[in-house]
Amino acid sequence: MKKSQTMKSNFSGIIQSDKPVLIDFYADWCGPCKSLAPILKEVKAELGDGVKIVKIDVDKNQELAGKYQVRSVPTMMLFKNGQQLWRQSGVLQKQQIVEIIRSHS
Repeated sequence: MKKSQTMKSNFSGIIQSDKPVLIDFYADWCGPCKSLAPILKEVKAELGDGVKIVKIDVDKNQELAGKYQVRSVPTMMLFKNGQQLWRQSGVLQKQQIVEIIRSHS
C-alpha cells in the first residue's frame, strides 16, 4: 500500500528527468505484459543510462492510470522534462522501442 502512495507522489518527479523515462503501465494478470518485461530488460541493457524504465502496476496505482487514461495494458509512455512525447498500447519489439527512445533523446 505504501509503495503506491509513494509512486503517486514521486511520479511527477520521475518524469521531470532530462533523459527519457519510459513508463510501462502493466498488470500482473496480463499475458502481453509478461512478454513485454524481458523486452524492456533488453532495451535497458542496450541503452543503459540513456533511459530510465519505470513499471507501474495499474491495479495498485488506479488513480495514476486514470489520470493518464490507461484503458489497456501494457501501455508504454515516454516522458522527458515532464512532457509526454510518445504513447502506445501493446507489445513492441526491442528495436522499435529503442528507436523511439533514441528519436527523443
